[in-house]
Order: sequence, then structure tokens, then C-alpha cells
Amino acid sequence: MKSTANLQLNGAKPEPVPPKDGAIDSVHATTAETILARLKSSEHGLDHNEAVARVKQYGLNTMPEPELPGVFRFFLRQFASPLIYVLVIATIFSLFIQEWADAIFIGAVLLVNAIMGTIQEYSAQKAAAALNQLVTTSCNIVRESDTYEIDAKDLVPGDIVMLESGDRVPADLRLIRSHDLEVDESLLTGESLAVEKDDNLVLGEDCTLGDRVNMAFAGTMVNRGRGTGVVVGTAMNTELGQIASAVLNKPPPKAPLMIRMEKFTYKVTVLVATGATIMASVAYARGMEVSDIFMLAVALAVSAIPEGLPVALTVALAISMHRMAKRNVIVRNLVAVEALGSCTYIATDKTGTLTVNQLTARLIEFPGEIPWEVGGDSLVPGGKITKFNSQLSPRELTLANKLCQTAVLANEGFLAHRDGHWAHHGDAVDVALLVMAHKLNIVRSEKLNSMPEIATIPFESKLQFSASLNKVEGEHFAFVKGALERLLPLCSQMAKVDGPEVIDKCLIEKQADALARQGYRVIALASGSVNCSGADFSKEQLSGLTLIGLVGMIDPLRDETKQAFEACGAAGVNIAMVTGDHPVTALAVSQELKLANSNDQIVTGPQLKKASNDVEFDRLTLDARVFARVEPEQKLLIVQSLQRNGHYVAVSGDGANDAPALRAAHVGVAMGEKGTDVAREAAELVITDDNFASIVAGIEEGRVAYSNVRKVIFLLISTGVAELVMFTLALIANIPIPLLAVQLLWLNLVTNGIQDVALAFEPAEGNELASPPRKPTEAIFNRIMIERVVISAVCIGCMAFFLFQSLISSGMAVDEARNSTLLLMVLFENVHVFNCRSESRSVFRHNLMLNPLLLFGTLTAQLIHIAAMYTPWLKDVLKVHPVSFEHWGSLLMMALSILAVMEVHKLFRRKYPFR
Repeated sequence: MKSTANLQLNGAKPEPVPPKDGAIDSVHATTAETILARLKSSEHGLDHNEAVARVKQYGLNTMPEPELPGVFRFFLRQFASPLIYVLVIATIFSLFIQEWADAIFIGAVLLVNAIMGTIQEYSAQKAAAALNQLVTTSCNIVRESDTYEIDAKDLVPGDIVMLESGDRVPADLRLIRSHDLEVDESLLTGESLAVEKDDNLVLGEDCTLGDRVNMAFAGTMVNRGRGTGVVVGTAMNTELGQIASAVLNKPPPKAPLMIRMEKFTYKVTVLVATGATIMASVAYARGMEVSDIFMLAVALAVSAIPEGLPVALTVALAISMHRMAKRNVIVRNLVAVEALGSCTYIATDKTGTLTVNQLTARLIEFPGEIPWEVGGDSLVPGGKITKFNSQLSPRELTLANKLCQTAVLANEGFLAHRDGHWAHHGDAVDVALLVMAHKLNIVRSEKLNSMPEIATIPFESKLQFSASLNKVEGEHFAFVKGALERLLPLCSQMAKVDGPEVIDKCLIEKQADALARQGYRVIALASGSVNCSGADFSKEQLSGLTLIGLVGMIDPLRDETKQAFEACGAAGVNIAMVTGDHPVTALAVSQELKLANSNDQIVTGPQLKKASNDVEFDRLTLDARVFARVEPEQKLLIVQSLQRNGHYVAVSGDGANDAPALRAAHVGVAMGEKGTDVAREAAELVITDDNFASIVAGIEEGRVAYSNVRKVIFLLISTGVAELVMFTLALIANIPIPLLAVQLLWLNLVTNGIQDVALAFEPAEGNELASPPRKPTEAIFNRIMIERVVISAVCIGCMAFFLFQSLISSGMAVDEARNSTLLLMVLFENVHVFNCRSESRSVFRHNLMLNPLLLFGTLTAQLIHIAAMYTPWLKDVLKVHPVSFEHWGSLLMMALSILAVMEVHKLFRRKYPFR
């Protein structure tokens, strides 16, 4: 093979790839010779100059990577909120009336929020971008009759590509030659079984993607055999590229938290504007100076708007993002953290998500015997072969050894322990049989030493079996494995525990049929003495063999999948399996998961095609729990139907065929380990271990995130409304405003600003998966939130007002009264934050050290305020001064009243939860 150095295409820059310019429509319906002629190519390949010219014409064979927004764009995006707009206006007012301190404080709040949001979102996007790997790095091609290894990005239409076992197909190919070629197309079509290819066939134009056996598609894997094909599509002109193009240009739906926050900020903005107008009108009617009215409006805006909410929200989501990452969930978009916790329905792919995506021997069945179980992992030769979960008897062990011996000799695969891990290659069936035999310590290399191989009959699709001729104690023995219908005519006996008997073909066929109905792929094994020298070893010499037994293979469920399904059931989340597999296989898997029990709960792709309108389609999806034989475009229709049925839908998948559904779903969850770039780019979340159980962990963390967001909002809104209550009462009483705008900013920025961030670190309460998901239409302010805000705000606001009024009435100077009122509000918030840790659980049942940051943050907030009383320049800006310890203690006792009030409310709600 020649070096790739001779084929460097330096300077060839990708241009916009045109639609298949000159490409052939319905390639699968055209002969290979015609394709070569139209592409002006031949089996000898293109010449180098033509290849360079075509790179310039068609561009490089790469998927366009979306450009990561710059830091400045992320920074500007942080200001796109009505709450921020109001604060900007407040800053401008403060500058206009030369209240420099107010302007600086508000500006600082805006800047801190923007910087934190920018850092979190930019780092999240960078982490997600790091997951995107090239589909392939190199491939073998023919150019000018010589073979070269080149970077796959330099492929062009008309190139001749050679494929062999283990290769990833680098572009869409029309096969020219194929020898026992088998390709895994699960990432493109969703079909878990590999597809046997045949270059000689010319198919109908309406042939579906999964049935185009004369094609090899970009991104798929060669399981077995060899092939040669001509490139008919590169980059975005491949089937994979067409999916990417259709998906990535569509914006994903908004996350529920974003929808809720938009509604919340809109309502707050309207209320602030309305309140400011009313209060300004009242003040103007009373003859207040215009500058004072502006000052009142600024103070009102500062008190009503939760300035710390954007920062606290960003922190809460960033913390949950970090927690999710520890549980194998990478979040590509900050607001998507909470989205998974809101889902009411998960439409999950089967292959590679629920299953390990590795064919595994699970059952052994000897003639007339019940199935024996094969335990252990799919690729790690641990576990045992057992009968009724007990050890095999000596005779049974002899029979099992005979079967495993046949399995490793009639085998073309490889399995060995190297560098601390198990390495393998070859056909999936061969590897599965080698792993099974290892469980009885039967190793192919050792058997070949004692039973030398004389000749072989390689597996071919037409034969549907493979055979090995070995020398055993001076005799020639044939060992055969393959499809039962091909081996039965070759056998005259069948193996039994007590010795061979005359074969009962009906009995064996019934056993094989029972395994197939359970979703197993059935492999038969046989052996026997043959009169053959080796040179003439062929199918004709195979007769009079003994059928040893059957092996049932399946792509097994992951260990954690069943438990994850149970957790989803407890959490009120519906699950449906969406797969390209046959309904029999899908039903077998769903029964093991207790997802579906009968064919009535299975809807097939052909059934969906027959639906004449959305109403009929929605009726089919309403109660379905398994969707089988589903084509890629139907996954998207299923998601849209579930959404019309009122569900908040999460979709998991790993293939390019899943990408449209991932993008259309409310929450797209892609697999990061074996998933395609297209799927990852279409999704909001990426599961790094490709495990459905990690999705459940993501649901739990998403609910924790939303719960913490609600806790932060409750703290900020309840204290903000308390300030409004205090202001309103002061305006009614016609006394000075209790706190200045700069004091309110200090209160909201320092006290709440420390505590709300600490509150965002709250751990899970432990019951997140014990309740149904929130309705997608549920507002942040539900009944219990409104009750808690009103009760706490009235308590805090009234007590602060009465303190201020009583101090003014006693003859105390306004600034001194404001000093005490500000200290009382700080203490109220120091105490009230502990009420926010749970909507139902008592403060006294919370372990303070589960969130030490909250405890120390609260103490820090109080100490900072006390320090401000003694700091010369700061106390002048805030107009505060030190107080006696006795006065501080009396204010603390007043602040503790909010603890008692909220405990009574929690007790009432626990006793009367529905009133």
C-alpha cells in the first residue's frame, strides 16, 4: 500500500457543497457499471489530478461543525431579559439624578450576572464541542490502479473505496464487488441486526433505506467480509449528511424553565411598571419633588425586582450541570439542566441505550432439554453455564464442552486478554461463541494446538454456515455452525446427555421456533467424523453429522435498565421503546422490562404509515409502549404525536436516524460513547456512558435543579414583596420611605446575594423520584408558592414597617430609624433563608451540615453587614452606624418570628394538603 504522502491535497478548502451536482438519483436502482460511467470513473480509480479538481468542486468530505458563538455574544445574551431592562432603566435614572452610589451598585449587579452567565454557558458549549469526534480518519482507496491509504476527508465522488471487517464506511458507496459483506447500519436505520450486502442486485426505486443491500452508507460499520464500492456521495450529500442538514437548521423547542421564567419576568415587569406608576402618581399628587419621585421609582424597582435572581439562577443550573456531569450527563445548554426533570414521557431507542449493543449467547438448548443459561457479561468471559441455576453434572458438562469445542473450532473470530483488557474482532456471532466457550475455559488457540486445523469452509451468505476440518486423535472431524435449516439436512443423529440418538427434526425445529419467538437469534452446532483428506473438503463431504445443540443469542439489556424503568414508573414518567427491530424481538425485550405484555401494545411502522391523518396517528401512539420496524422519519412523527397528546417528551438515541426526533423533542438526549456527531449536535444533553440509567439520574438532578430554583425564587420574591409591603404602608401612612435605594441594593445584593447562591447548593431532599412530573403548563407560582410568599411577605413587611414607624414616632432621626430597619431586614433574611430549604419539611428536620455553605454564607452575610457599620466610607454611603448588642438581640428576636410563622404554615399544609 502506498503512502498517503503522495496524495496530500494541501490548500483545498471546503466550499459550499452543491446539491448532488451530476449525481445519480436512485443509485440503488442503477447498475454499478452505469454509476461508474456517469461519474467518469472506473474500477482502476480516478487519477490524482482529477481527484484534486473534484475536491475543489465538491469540498472536503466532512460534516460542517457549527460555529461556537464568541464570548462577547454570550455576554450580550445575558442582558436579554425584561428584569434586566428594568434595572438598566433604573441605572439610567440614578445617573440622571446623580445618585452615583445607586448607579454603581445596580451596574455591579448587572455586570456580575453577565460575567457568571457568560462563563457558565461558554464552558458548557466548549465541553459539548469536545465530544464531537471525526467519524473516520482514514480509508483504503484505488487511484490509477494503485492502492492508497488516505484521510477520509479527501474522498470525492468517483473514488473507489475498499472495505474490510472493522472499517467504518467513509462515504455513501454503490458496491461494485462484495464477498460475504455484512454491515451494521443501526446508527443510521435503527435496525440492530447487521445487513448482508449484495453488489449484483438492482433494486426498485421505492426501496427503503434499510433494504438497499447494494449500498454502503457513511458512518456505518463493516462487521464481516470485504467489499469495494464507488463513492456516490460525500459530506452533506450522504444519507447521514442529509439527516444532519434537515435537523441542524431547525431550532429546538424552548426548555420549560425558560418558558416559565419568561412568563415570570413578564409578570414582574408589568407589576413593577404598574406599581411604580401608581406610587409615582400618588407622590406627585402629594406634591413630592420630581427628583424625589424618581428616587422613589428607583427604590421601588430595586425592591420589587429580584436583582440576584439571574446570578442565583445561573449558579443553581451550573451546580446541577456539574452534578449531572458526575452522573454521566453532559449538558450542552444551561437551561436544559432542568428540562429533563420536567419530562412526562421518554421515547427511547433500544439498541445501545437499553441494550449493550453486543450480540451475546444467553441460552443453550440441547435436543429434548430445557434451555441452559449462559451468565456473565457480553465481552468479558466471566460467568457460568448453569441448569436450573445449579452446577452441571459430569455428563452434562461433557455435553456442554462438546458444544463449546465445536463453537471455537468452526470460528473465524478473535478473543484474547491483552494489556489488561479483553480485545476482540470478527463477526459478532463468532465473538459471542468465543466468549461463551471461555466460560468453560475452552480457548480456540488451545484447541487448535490439540486438534490441528486441516481445512475450512468460510461463512458465506449463500451457505449460511461455516465449517472446520480438524485432526482429532488421528481421525478427521468436521465442526459446523450456522442456520438450523442448513445444518439439519446434514445430520442423522442428535446429542443427548446419555449419548447420541436418531435425530428428531420436528422436535429440534420446535425448540428453535420457541427461541426465535422470544427474540433470540438461533445458531445450530454439529460435528462428526468425515472421510475427507482436506484438499477436497466441501459441503458435499458433510453428512451423517450429529446435531449437538442450539445457542440462543440476543443483544442483552444493560444491568441497570430494569431498575431505571422501575424508577421512571415511580416518578410518573411514561416510557416507550422506539426501534427498527422486528416486532418479535421488540416484544421480547419489552416483556423483560415489563414495558409491554402483548402485541396490542406494539405499533409498527407499517401501521403508522396507514394512518390517514393526525387524529388516527395520535390514537395509535396514545397507548402504545413499543414502536417496532420504525423508519427514521417516523421517529419524528411519533415525537410530534406524543406532544399533541399532551406530553412533555424526552427522546434518547445514538444514531443519525434519531437526530430529527432529538431536535424536535422537548429534551433531546444523545449517546456520547457510540453516538454519531449528528445525534449529539441535535441534542441538549449527552449521556457519556450510553446508559438509560443515566437518563433517570438526569431526571432526578433536573428535578433537584428546579426545586432549588424555586427555593431561590421564593427567598428573593418573598423578601422583595416584604419590601413592597413596607413601602406601601409607609406611603399610606405618609411617612418617609423606610429604606433608601442604595440600602435596598445592599440588602438584595449582599445579604440575599450571598444566601441565594448558597441556597442553590441545596442537595436533593430524597423524594424527587417519588412524585409525578410537573405539568408542562404549571407556573412557577403555584398555590403553595403564592401562600408562602404572601404569609412571609406580610409578616416581614408589617413588622419592619411597625418598627420604622415606632422609631420615627419616638423622635428618632430618619437615618437612625432606617439603620435599625435595615438591620432588622438583614436578620429577617438570615433567618428566612432556612424556611426556604423545603416547602414541606420542618426547618428542625434539616441537617445544617448537608449544605454547610448556606450556614456559613448566612453568618458571613450578617458579619459583612456588621462590618459595614464600622467601615468609614461604606457606612457613609449606606448611612448606617453601629448598634448596641442589646438592640441587635432584640431585633434578632423579632426576626425569629418568621421561623414560627412558616413552621405553622408547613404544619397546616401537611395536615390539610389539598385545602
